[in-house]
Amino acid sequence: MGQPVVHFEIIGQDPEKLQGYYAELFDWSIDANNPMKYGIVAREDNLNSDGVGIGGGVGTGPEGYAGHVTFYVEVPDVEASLAKAASLGGTRMMGPDEVMEGLVIGMFSDPEGHVIGVIQS
Repeated sequence: MGQPVVHFEIIGQDPEKLQGYYAELFDWSIDANNPMKYGIVAREDNLNSDGVGIGGGVGTGPEGYAGHVTFYVEVPDVEASLAKAASLGGTRMMGPDEVMEGLVIGMFSDPEGHVIGVIQS
């Protein structure tokens, strides 16, 4: 059995503008009421009639970073996944980092430069 996609992320230079754009475009309820102003799209608010959908986030990256659109795959071990990605020709971008208690993330770029996240909870 494969590992599931559990989160999407849209990162840009103007998070408030992006949050408004995607809220209007897709009728998403986006909650950015947190210290990082990271806009959370709750899974429960993002389901089709069959109950299928994932949650995500819309936020900002470090100063000077243009941004990315990516998805996160749930893995049993972020470090092992980042090491395997690199061994297959990818490049580690960050991590593993514990972003909140019990939630560890990492990011890599694939051999063509696409940004992919891995998450362990």
